[in-house]
Amino acid sequence: RRRRPPPPQSALEKVVAQEGLSLHQLSGKWFLVGVASRCSYLAEHSHQLEATTVTVTVLDGQSLAISTFRKLDRMCWEIRQHYLPTQAPGHFLLKGEGDCSTVDVVVGEADPSSFVILYYQKGRSISVKLYGRTSLVSDTVVDKFEQRVRAVGLSEDVTYYFPTYGFCDSADEFHILDGEL
Repeated sequence: RRRRPPPPQSALEKVVAQEGLSLHQLSGKWFLVGVASRCSYLAEHSHQLEATTVTVTVLDGQSLAISTFRKLDRMCWEIRQHYLPTQAPGHFLLKGEGDCSTVDVVVGEADPSSFVILYYQKGRSISVKLYGRTSLVSDTVVDKFEQRVRAVGLSEDVTYYFPTYGFCDSADEFHILDGEL
């Protein structure tokens, strides 16, 4: 009987989480600066990207409540998500509906005063997001982000940068979604 080859290592297994990071350092407001992803929706709608902010709140010292604010059809929406801690520091799970929609999240690199690079893996697809404390980050940070993107096999042609204006700060009660973005 032939043995099956071991499953290929996922790109996320090669990612080293930021060491010595206190979750409370991630609290507060972040601006989505860039995303690298092979997501077809992003490719098709890259000309319509909307300025996006995220507010991070640490719950119970371990999990993160994430509120994402962005416009959709000219209305401000809030998308609420809950990142659950795993055994590994800097690693989280974002559970969707059903088993297949769990997303692994890793805090790859961070300087909590200026930027954070997060990795998201769902199934075999990986994406990398760059958040800044301001909507504009330094060229050095952009270079780090682009190096991290290449390291997981993504390229410039699937890297998108977000507008630096037109942000939402809140959404009314009718424009709040709980769940996946």
